[in-house]
This record gives sequence, structure tokens and C-alpha cells, in this order.
Amino acid sequence: MAVRKAGRVAASVAAVALLGAVVTGCDSDDDGDGDWMGGGKKSPSASAGPSDPAGKSPSRDTGPVAKVPPASVNDLAKVPTAVKGGVITVGEPSAKHTVKVYEDPRCPFCKKFEENGAQALVAPLAAGDVKVEYTIASFLDDNFGGDGSKNAANALRAAVDTGKFPQFHSALFTNQPEESDDGFTPAFLLKVGAAAGIKDAAFDKAVTGNAHKAWVATAMKAFTADGVSGTPTVEIDGKKAPADSLYDEADFGKALKDAGVS
Repeated sequence: MAVRKAGRVAASVAAVALLGAVVTGCDSDDDGDGDWMGGGKKSPSASAGPSDPAGKSPSRDTGPVAKVPPASVNDLAKVPTAVKGGVITVGEPSAKHTVKVYEDPRCPFCKKFEENGAQALVAPLAAGDVKVEYTIASFLDDNFGGDGSKNAANALRAAVDTGKFPQFHSALFTNQPEESDDGFTPAFLLKVGAAAGIKDAAFDKAVTGNAHKAWVATAMKAFTADGVSGTPTVEIDGKKAPADSLYDEADFGKALKDAGVS
């Protein structure tokens, strides 16, 4: 079974390399049986609860080590962040341009967007020329099993209250587990928070206690209400950005410039 799964993953990587722009993202209609990143329903880790075998609370002392996010995110340290309904907005409210980003934390193409195309947003965000509205979906939990997307969405909402949402958002995708692995446990998300520079007891409590469960559901409803069926989906001033521009900083920078974002 392990050999066959490894073969599927290798074939997926090869397919992505060959198809390039044809591969556009994660589909909310996918049943999880044959996804690009290897498929499969629930991984062994998906059945594990947030507590360890001894029944202790989640801690940062178990599991993988979290990596720090790219240094570029530090340019956004003073950019305001706000929540309205199911949307998290980063940027000056008076910004002339609006970029809408629809993401699922477990989606590998969202990671690819954040580490490539989205880097073109850092400068205009820091300059106040654009604001970014994030709608965080969690449909991949249904596709693959587990609660990783919901756990991560809950932590993203909690990060807003720390004043470090951009840093945590970046760190989340830097540390994204394989799509079919339900790796965004509360314990690991605390590590991601620490890697993003968050030292906040209220954040820890919100992550371990699933304090923003209702908001996660609201965000998913907003995603569905907007008629979006896959991630990442990006709109610039109401117009959908070309899918083949999302995974290259220069290409997405050109899409932003064409829309008047300096």
C-alpha cells in the first residue's frame, strides 16, 4: 500500500510539472479518492484527538518542528487587520484596490500561491494601495477526513486578535502538511503560532479550545455564498485573476499592475 501511494504521489508531482497552468487548484467537489497530491480518505493521524494518550492538553513538545515564515511578511507587521462576517481583511480600509482571496488551509495550491504569486502583494499592501479580503474555507476536511482545515481556520481567526495575522497566515502555509494528512492539530498550530512570533495565552486557549468554531462555519458559508468551488480563487477589484498567473510572482504582479495596483 505504501509503495502504491508513493507511486501516486510521484505521478501527481509529474502531472503538475507537465500540466503547469492547467492545474488550477483544489476542487470542493473532489471526493478525496484521487486528488492531485496522492488522494486517500482519512490518514492515520486524522483519527487522533487533540489530546495525547495520557489525556493531557495539546503542547508544543510533540510532533514536527514548525518553520518560521518568509522574512517578507515582516513588512506587513504594521498593516491593520479586521474581521467582518466570515471575511478577514488585511490592509488599509481606504485602499483603492481590493483583492479577494479564497483559500482552504489544507490546499497545496494555496501554499503554492502564497509562496509565489502572493508575494507580489506584499509591497502594495505595505504601501496602503491595496487591501486583501481572505475567505477561509474548510471543505477539504470533508474530502479527506479529519478537522485540519477547521482547526487552522479557527487559529487564523484567533491570530487576528494577536495583531499578527499576516505572520501566522504566512507561517501556516509554510508549515502545511500533505493535503491528505490531517496534520493541522491544535498542538501543531501552537508551534506554528510560536514560529510566527505569537506569545499569547489567549491565542493558545482559543486554538486548543476551538473558540472560533462558529466563525469557521460562517466563513465556510461565505465561501459557498460567493459561488466559489475551488481554491485558490483570487479576484482583483471584482475580476477573477487568471489561474495561470497565481503561481509566479512576476505573473501575478503583472495581473495586479494591469488592474492598476502599483
